Amino acid sequence: MNKKFNIYGIGNALVDIVTEVTDDFLSENKVEKGLMTLIEEDRQNELYDVISSHDSNKQCGGSAANTIIAVSQFGGSSYYSCKVANDALGHFYLSDLRSNGVETNLTEDNLAEGITGKCLVMTTPDASRTMNTFLGITQTLSAEQIDIESLIDSDYLYIEGYLVTSENGVEAMKTAKQLAKENDVKIALTFSDPSMVKYFKSQMEEVVGEGVDLLFCNEEEAMLFTEMDNIVDAREELKKFAKRFAITLGENGATIFDGDTFIDIEPYKVEAIDTNGAGDLFAGAFMYGITNGHSYAEAGKIASLASSKVVTKYGPRLEENQAKEIINKLVS
Repeated sequence: MNKKFNIYGIGNALVDIVTEVTDDFLSENKVEKGLMTLIEEDRQNELYDVISSHDSNKQCGGSAANTIIAVSQFGGSSYYSCKVANDALGHFYLSDLRSNGVETNLTEDNLAEGITGKCLVMTTPDASRTMNTFLGITQTLSAEQIDIESLIDSDYLYIEGYLVTSENGVEAMKTAKQLAKENDVKIALTFSDPSMVKYFKSQMEEVVGEGVDLLFCNEEEAMLFTEMDNIVDAREELKKFAKRFAITLGENGATIFDGDTFIDIEPYKVEAIDTNGAGDLFAGAFMYGITNGHSYAEAGKIASLASSKVVTKYGPRLEENQAKEIINKLVS
């Protein structure tokens, strides 16, 4: 029986404010380069005041949201469970999510009292991304935001690793995972960021539990989680935790384990200016592929080409029609 949704995602809802800065800017403002750092609202406002003179754009984001939107861009069907506040940015978030063809638990009438989360995404000329995030109301996301009927009517549950930073987030992850398991919905998880594996390893292990059907991570995350010092040993160790997985390798492409064999995915050589969202888009394009009739190798090629396109522009999303052009190029 066909499900209504290819992918049901659960994760943080953050309005991304994307801007370009210099290494000097990061040093002068004591921002640790290349990581996602959780900060308080006062600190974020302080940074935002400093970068207000820079060109920037805003859009609904959060790691899993970027992935779920990518599924929709490629022509798949997707649903996103999240939490925003009844403020200007919360209404912006809901509108932007809908405009990208994503169904959601959010409505104009159920937005919570509080402050919508924001993420300052700072990109340096070497294409490195640095994120300073004030979670706001999304930090209180819990199992209450799960739409059980929509989750059951999905091919895959996709869980954002960033949720491990709060107890209620961990409970939401575990509850969603259990519901998926009980209803024959496949379970996918992304580690999201090296800091999540490094500083919240016990929580991540708790969520992984007996394993997942599909895992997304990058090379550093794979080695941190498995405590291996090389990717060859790390990917062998990951077989204990995931039936299938995709490890992104930056400019070296990706390696995918399809349950039987490893598949090397060649990179598309481009001049990167912003790596923000490349991993999120890879996951979205890949999951679109495997839920819409493509093999793991074909889905890997779609995801690799999509990632190469997004790093040549600012922001975590493809331009309109780029997704269709990628499919036409690789499938026709």
